[in-house]
Amino acid sequence: QVQLRESGGGSVQAGGSLRLSCAASGRALGAFAMGWFRQPPGKEREFVAHISVSGANVQYADSVKGRFTISRDNLKGTMFLQMNSLKSEDTATYYCAANEHSQYGSSWQGAYGYWGKGTQVTVSG
Repeated sequence: QVQLRESGGGSVQAGGSLRLSCAASGRALGAFAMGWFRQPPGKEREFVAHISVSGANVQYADSVKGRFTISRDNLKGTMFLQMNSLKSEDTATYYCAANEHSQYGSSWQGAYGYWGKGTQVTVSG
């Protein structure tokens, strides 16, 4: 089992930046492909970005491409999501997720067996 904990959320003005972290405990982060998902208010949870075990392969949702950057530090057991040029439509609860069955991440939520509890991001203006 792995436990995931997100942090770094908060309130920011449109155009601002935030950096989310996802800390893994219980098992080494390097055993998992990882992903970020988000759930906007009143909507279903959606894919944001994913990253392979090595960090060499990443993919983004079209809505965040060019603004968000996913990365990971396996030695520190932490994954990151750097969010720049934030927009009001980025307001959501952000979740990190871990997939132990593949070297590569996925945009499909069902591929992930472990989830954090989420961190709230609110973008105003």
